[in-house]
Amino acid sequence: MQKSELRDPFEKARLEKGLGAMEDQNDPVKMLLRHKDVRKTAHNYKTFQSAAKPGRIVVPSEVNIRETRQIPFELDPPVHGLYRKLVEPWFKRPLEADYIKQLTGQINDLVDATLNKAQVEVIEEFALVLQSRALTLLLNIPFEEAEKWISWGTHVFRSEDSDLDGDKANILYHYIDEQIEKSIANPGEDLYSMLLDSEVAGKKLTKEEVKGVMVLTFAGGRDTVINAITNAISYLSEHQESLERFRKEPQIINNAVEEMIRYFSPLTQMGRVVTEDTHVCEYAVKADTRVSLCWASANRDAAVFENANEIVIDRKINPHVGFGFSHHNCLGATHARQIMRILLKTMAEKVENIEVFDYKENIENLGEFKRKVGFDYLNAKFNSLIK
Repeated sequence: MQKSELRDPFEKARLEKGLGAMEDQNDPVKMLLRHKDVRKTAHNYKTFQSAAKPGRIVVPSEVNIRETRQIPFELDPPVHGLYRKLVEPWFKRPLEADYIKQLTGQINDLVDATLNKAQVEVIEEFALVLQSRALTLLLNIPFEEAEKWISWGTHVFRSEDSDLDGDKANILYHYIDEQIEKSIANPGEDLYSMLLDSEVAGKKLTKEEVKGVMVLTFAGGRDTVINAITNAISYLSEHQESLERFRKEPQIINNAVEEMIRYFSPLTQMGRVVTEDTHVCEYAVKADTRVSLCWASANRDAAVFENANEIVIDRKINPHVGFGFSHHNCLGATHARQIMRILLKTMAEKVENIEVFDYKENIENLGEFKRKVGFDYLNAKFNSLIK
């Protein structure tokens, strides 16, 4: 098995039943595994809601470690649309030329600093650094603030030992509270200030609503972006020919980004709470129970994707759900895509090959399934294209 390979643990259950199951803190989850069922359920917010108790739609559940509702993630239409309309223009800024220029500079600097080092631990010393620095652009705050987020390490939102331990998550929540107060005292051009100065349905956003957007912004794009970057590095270490293709055919980089998101699926699943007795995949589910939309399984559905268990870097038709689907399509997807595009382009321009020395896989335990989502560590060397 190649180190970059992410096997599909859901295939047998997807073909036979379309459904899986896992226990989660005495609040079990029925997992939807087929592409068509995942998309259909994601669209049906009346029967499968997001606006349940804060933290309940996340798998593993976060009801024991936070009370703040993530906005607009944990809202349903029509209210969801009001908040989404407010924040969406801000999260489309990564398409702007100046944003792209600054992000390209950040990634170039990091790759240059990494080239020809004897060894780099890709998660802590590369992916986390890249993700944190890029986040300063998304928030429109000073670059130096990234050092604080880097110092938190990769496991700041949830204890590594227990889903019930909120002590580490409180680091983030206290930090956001402090930043909101600073922005109230000294408004600027940052995301905090924009939110504090905004209205929804004729009412100013409360501090708790601002906090809800900020918690989502920090938490939603951290592990996912780190997983995407790290898995891409692992893949390129075993597929030097892809780097060569990116050099010769830069026009396929967009396709490659979408394909990597499909194949790696940096976020395995997201839950919904059932509002009424209903059926999924011909199985009865009760009101006030949970189902999950298993993006990782849907993205390997051979009924939709030819050669679903391979990375086809120039795949042209790619209706993946790696960034979610329907009204809850990932708010940070534009930012994440831009990071990946620029990273692949920069690696192709500067890196001849990547050597991996050792690694440890990060395996999620999902009831009857075990899924590799990335790595706990990945030690590598980036060899410069220019000698």
